[in-house]
Amino acid sequence: MHIRSVAVFCGSKNGNNPLFSRHTVELAKYIGILKLKLIYGGGSRGLMGLMADTALAEGVDVMGIIPEMLTDREHHHRGLTQLAIVPDMHTRKKMMYDRCDAAIILPGGFGTLDEFFELLTWNQLRIHNKKIYILNSAGFYNHLLHHLHQLEKEGFLHDRIEERMIVCETPVEIFNRLG
Repeated sequence: MHIRSVAVFCGSKNGNNPLFSRHTVELAKYIGILKLKLIYGGGSRGLMGLMADTALAEGVDVMGIIPEMLTDREHHHRGLTQLAIVPDMHTRKKMMYDRCDAAIILPGGFGTLDEFFELLTWNQLRIHNKKIYILNSAGFYNHLLHHLHQLEKEGFLHDRIEERMIVCETPVEIFNRLG
């Protein structure tokens, strides 16, 4: 499958490690180099805002999708190529999945994990077959990945973890696999 657009899921905060922000900026620049469309959560704060601002500066077509209830809390981005304000989180996630050819998961909180697990579940159920990339900046997802392998080891998964997602330690690894 030729990748024309990516959905990026990440935090509405920056996190404590400066590497998270550096990796976000680097990934946004690679999205620009590949001339991909960016679909993301529509916020102007945290890693979300940094991703959008950097991608826009690189000439990327950026679509934000944000639930109405989060327009104030996450401060929806007002300078995007396209912004969709939707009724709820479920609509946001479905629109993001429908419009992307692949998904990239960066560090984030509960919302990022919720989006990741729904995407992963839909992938396992064959609702879609889009590639899922995890940017494991500074080992951010090591504990979660360990637990996912435990699910596999204990016989709760249908396929090997590596068949459902690609774990990368740096943005350039994602760039090389997307391109």
